[in-house]
Amino acid sequence: MLAVSLRENLERFQSDFDGSADFIVRRLRIGGTDAAFLSMEGMVNKQIAAQSVLTPLVNAAYPPGGPQEKFAYLRDCVLSAVDQKELTDYRQALSLLMSGFALLLLDGCQSLLAIGIQGFSFRGVGDPQNESMQHGAREGFVEPLQINMTMLRRRLKTTQLKFETLTAGEESGTMLCLCYLRDRVSPELLRSVRERLQGAKLDAVLAAGYVSPFLRVKSGLSLFSTVGLSERPDTVCGKIEEGRVAILVDGTPNVIVLPHLFLENFQSLDDYASRPFYAAFIRVLKLLAFFLAMFLPGFYVAASTFHPELIPEPLLLKIAQSELNTPFSIMIEAIVIHIIYEIMREAGLRAPKSLGHAVSIVGALVIGDAAVNSGLVGAPTLMVIAVTAISSYLVPSLYEPVALCRLVLILVGGTIGFWGLMTAMFLMTANLCAESSFGVPFGSPLSPFSLSSMRDAILRFGWPRLGRRVEKVQDLPGSTLKP
Repeated sequence: MLAVSLRENLERFQSDFDGSADFIVRRLRIGGTDAAFLSMEGMVNKQIAAQSVLTPLVNAAYPPGGPQEKFAYLRDCVLSAVDQKELTDYRQALSLLMSGFALLLLDGCQSLLAIGIQGFSFRGVGDPQNESMQHGAREGFVEPLQINMTMLRRRLKTTQLKFETLTAGEESGTMLCLCYLRDRVSPELLRSVRERLQGAKLDAVLAAGYVSPFLRVKSGLSLFSTVGLSERPDTVCGKIEEGRVAILVDGTPNVIVLPHLFLENFQSLDDYASRPFYAAFIRVLKLLAFFLAMFLPGFYVAASTFHPELIPEPLLLKIAQSELNTPFSIMIEAIVIHIIYEIMREAGLRAPKSLGHAVSIVGALVIGDAAVNSGLVGAPTLMVIAVTAISSYLVPSLYEPVALCRLVLILVGGTIGFWGLMTAMFLMTANLCAESSFGVPFGSPLSPFSLSSMRDAILRFGWPRLGRRVEKVQDLPGSTLKP
């Protein structure tokens, strides 16, 4: 609790900040009473602070009375800030101060006034970096939580849209916001999400990835993430309409969506802006690209090493002729090219933009003609890895598990053959079908199968049929969530 004495309160604030350069104290006299205006450098708008707060405070004519009467008068009649809160709790006041609020304290008052005049700089709303769309909106989430909430409210103008705030991180005090439609979300889902977030014991939360592990399956054995991420407000609004919960994390443009289904990795907002037959074609193409990215290198290594009879004779002769000039086996070649490609990809992501063209040129030379002409790898192997790499970009949300599984399947195919690949495929399918996301089967509506839900799974029906009824996530087959 705050003290009544202004001197004691200031000493407490100054002791906690211990001479920090960004902690600013402006002493005032308001109607003959000592006061103090506290703020953090760079977190408040100085122009608004001077014009809307300090100038009215100094120039106002206060009625006679004690500090409590003056505090009530300036709160109700002097200050025009829309966002202001009266507080008596010290920890809450400290949190608001470091969130961009200014604090006004009067001597003789145990309450203070927190005034919302935030003015910190942030990145403007722009096109999402990882979810580019041809027909969708050209705006994505940004770092400030309040702006992200505004973008959702603009698209869902209903009183059923609720925002519920939580705090995570003992040191960072990061604000989290649960976003959902009250009339569509399952109360059981909402309660489970709250419990997991409140049980996340972390010192700091600096990105959505900090809290994602606490929202996944507790066994931790899932190959694919059961937590969805999105940078697009329109995509998140579509998920919320299906009874899901979105978690906005202050300081990051990535929004967590729960529950998350495996087939959603192959869907995008463009599917709903295109003709149904073309949307179905694109989804099937993404599924084909996923299987190519996952299994093609392992299949090629297994067929070339153990089952050459499965390869057409002209192609087999080309592969054999290419391998005569290389010192390594096909499995070693595939592993080497795969690792080199991952190195070049990571370098392209992390290198400064000024070096991006140089990295691209060197990568093309290393993985291209130079590798083949030097006799280190064969041209067919290089072609297989190149097709695999391009295919993996069609489903960017699955890139990480696909890259690791691809390396494992190359080793399995090169040591055991097709029997090993079939066993690995069976285990992956069983793992995928066994997982769930907050009581909803991860493989739904394929496993368990639902014919009615297939209207927006691999295929997509037209809007005259899709618009008749919005299927809630808790209504999917196999879901244990209560409607």
